[in-house]
Amino acid sequence: MREVTIWYNPSCSKCREALAILMNSTYEVQAVNYLETIPTKDEITTALTMLGMNPRELMRTKEDIYSELNLKDEDDYDKLVDAMIKHPILIERPVIFKESKAIIGRPTSIIDKFLQA
Repeated sequence: MREVTIWYNPSCSKCREALAILMNSTYEVQAVNYLETIPTKDEITTALTMLGMNPRELMRTKEDIYSELNLKDEDDYDKLVDAMIKHPILIERPVIFKESKAIIGRPTSIIDKFLQA
């Protein structure tokens, strides 16, 4: 069976909406609450490769912790990834993985097209 994985925050309405879309698809869904099951450095690095992004593009820059850690001026790849591991709330959501590709499922209207590709 075809599988998709979603990194989601259950308190986020867009994540719940994305999860509902996935659950109503023909895919087997692996839902990972990334605040409880924190992605490893390898998992985040792989996600960044699949997304075609740098670490800052995967970060929620409006979170208070982003400012508190002064990450705006940080350019070191590993330090940005390490910040997401230590403070997973910094990870943009929801992230949806299928085969060797991934997307950030915002807006949720892009999810169906991603699943069909």
